[in-house]
Amino acid sequence: MYNVIKGKALPMRGDTLAEGIAVKAPARITTDIIRHLVDDILLVREDQIERAVATLLAIEKSVAEGAGAAALAAVLATPERFSGCNVGLVLSGGNIDTRLIASVLTRELARDGRLTQLAIDLVDRPGQLAAVAELLAAAGANIIEVSHQRTFSDLPAKATLLELVIETRDRAHLNDVLAKLGAAGFRVHCASS
Repeated sequence: MYNVIKGKALPMRGDTLAEGIAVKAPARITTDIIRHLVDDILLVREDQIERAVATLLAIEKSVAEGAGAAALAAVLATPERFSGCNVGLVLSGGNIDTRLIASVLTRELARDGRLTQLAIDLVDRPGQLAAVAELLAAAGANIIEVSHQRTFSDLPAKATLLELVIETRDRAHLNDVLAKLGAAGFRVHCASS
């Protein structure tokens, strides 16, 4: 619709969380109505739609499919545009798979720095895993998953790869935890969003 109304030729993705508004070509009647009644159309990215779905679930306790949350995504993406305005949003459609909701929420935790995957190169000697675990506990981080890999890595034979998924309060807490690991001499690779 954006391309038709604005006379653009922006590329369109096939896979989107907003399946309900992902049409190949807008209908003629709908296009005529929009030309006469709509002032503007805003575009949002996939991660902004995910954030809107997660926000609706977390704050409003409402489940909305991607297309139904697109209006909130636009408001969250451009708050300055709506500042000082009374805004009403139409939230429609709850047709979203529970596994997809779980994925959206988990990805949002990663974006917020509350869930992070770490890879730590360790010297393969007794006590190293315990030292990392103790440091994380003292810093207030919670270990969700652990993989201690000696065989399937590119590290030297006297090294091991420790892969962890940790939970922290927020991005600032995550940064503090990473700083403490670095100060203790651990080489950490962070894979959070």
